[in-house]
Amino acid sequence: MAVRKSEAVWQGDLKGGKGTMRLGSGAFQGAYSFASRFEEGTGTNPEELIGAAHAGCYSMALSGDLSKAGFTATRIWTTASVTLGKVDGKSRITNIHLSVEAEVPDISKEKFLELAEATKSNCPVSVALSAVDISLEARLL
Repeated sequence: MAVRKSEAVWQGDLKGGKGTMRLGSGAFQGAYSFASRFEEGTGTNPEELIGAAHAGCYSMALSGDLSKAGFTATRIWTTASVTLGKVDGKSRITNIHLSVEAEVPDISKEKFLELAEATKSNCPVSVALSAVDISLEARLL
C-alpha cells in the first residue's frame, strides 16, 4: 500500500508562534498560526486540511460505490465543514459535516441517498475519523 507523508514546522510559543505545513507531494504548502486555527486569521490550519482530505476521499469513494451499483457520476462536489470546539475545556474536532451534490444520470433519488449514506460510513477517511460525529447532506442534481 502507498504511504503518504506531510510535514509541519512550528516556531515559537503557541499564541505568538508561526508555522508551515507542506504536503509530501509538494502540491501545497501553507502558513498557519494560532490566529488561523482558533480565530479568523490568515493562513491554513490542520482542520482545513482534514476537511480537504475528507471531501476528496468521500467524492472518490462515492464515485466508486456508484460504479459498483452500475451508475457513473458526471460530477460529484463535496464540501467538508470541520468544527473545532471545546470538550472538557480542551480543543477537539467535534463534528464534520459533509455536503455533497452530484450529477448521476439514471439513478433514483432514493438509491442515490442510500449510496451516499453508506459511503459516509465507509470511505477510508471517515473510518479514520470515526471518533468524530460525521453528518451528511446529500443532494442529487
